[in-house]
Amino acid sequence: MPITLPLPTTVNCSILFTDLPLLDRPAAAAAAGFDAVEFWWPFGSSVPADQDVEQFVTAVSDAGVTLSGLNFDGGDMPAGERGILSDPKRSAAFADNVDVAVGIGSRLGTTGFNALYGNRTDDVAPEEQDELAAQNLALAGRVAATIGAIALLEPVSGIDAYPIRTAADAVAVLDRVGSDDVRLLLDVYHLAANGDDPAAAIDRFAGRIGHVQIADAPGRGEPGTGDLPIAALMDRVHAAGYRGRISLEYKAATDSPFAWLAHTEGARA
Repeated sequence: MPITLPLPTTVNCSILFTDLPLLDRPAAAAAAGFDAVEFWWPFGSSVPADQDVEQFVTAVSDAGVTLSGLNFDGGDMPAGERGILSDPKRSAAFADNVDVAVGIGSRLGTTGFNALYGNRTDDVAPEEQDELAAQNLALAGRVAATIGAIALLEPVSGIDAYPIRTAADAVAVLDRVGSDDVRLLLDVYHLAANGDDPAAAIDRFAGRIGHVQIADAPGRGEPGTGDLPIAALMDRVHAAGYRGRISLEYKAATDSPFAWLAHTEGARA
């Protein structure tokens, strides 16, 4: 049965529309009825060439959509990296990347920047990584706030070396950072995959949530392909006071990956 979501949506074009070149995906999202998109870091380096930035900005703006969310550089994601902000060797690159990402966001209406924490490494003590991560998250939040946006911290599944696995893990880091400019990215798929109850996380941490992403579990497909009560969870997060967009961040598991959404045009704010 189609689901009516209680809030406007945004579609993650790094995991959906992957049959198209990256720069064609914002227009495809607009053609599908969405007025906002988000991306993982879409470049091969922390500080891409100006020409590459301009091509990306033009693709989004020409499509007539808002870039509601953007990841900071996550490192070599296909190789298993999940962020660079807790790595002392790449702290300067992260700071430079924050300036570039927020500069892009200032042109495209971005309200949230996902700062992946980074994997544990054998050559740096966990305490040193955590201290650096808190400093860099605070930096990301301060810079994002200059354009009225926030930085986000996300529990992630599938990578054993990634230390932020539950909502409580993330909120403990947010407490260490001590700034409302950095908030919880609540991805119901990742929480469920890590054995963390999404409903309980919503109830416990509603006031810390800065962004919501959905995919069904198991499988990370669209709602209806797994066991998660997506509709009930989104009603719950809305009732708890969240008023941001709901991000569709799933792998297309069927030929009609948006057929579950009762009114695709309702994606528009």
